[in-house]
Amino acid sequence: MPKNKGKGGKNRKRGKNEADDEKRELVFKEDGQEYAQVLRMLGNGRCEAMCIDGTKRLCHIRGKMHKKVWIAAGDIILVGLRDYQDDKADVILKFMPDEARLLKAYGELPENTRLNEVNGLDEEDDGDGDDYIEFEDEDIDKI
Repeated sequence: MPKNKGKGGKNRKRGKNEADDEKRELVFKEDGQEYAQVLRMLGNGRCEAMCIDGTKRLCHIRGKMHKKVWIAAGDIILVGLRDYQDDKADVILKFMPDEARLLKAYGELPENTRLNEVNGLDEEDDGDGDDYIEFEDEDIDKI
């Protein structure tokens, strides 16, 4: 049997971006760019996002971010607008939750933007037990 000459398998490759946790400089939008919130992931490196200007756009995740920066529904992203297609955009950057809060505090994002919610559902729901309906015995007899 041949000896394995590599330095490890896929689990070693998976743990590469551990040094990504340090503080980075906050990036603001420039002309030709817009802030957006991801509505849903579509697969194939694409997502549907609602831009701050009120337009729903199909966004393409650039290759530098693909499989390295994980984007989920509800995330705040920076997209680059296209001159020739108004209904499509390119994802440039994903903001971390604390960066998104800073953007909202600076007034870059409107006040009605829900940062950690997806379509009105809060992601940080503690599960208080309000997810079920309690029936009385009389209600069951009527069914």
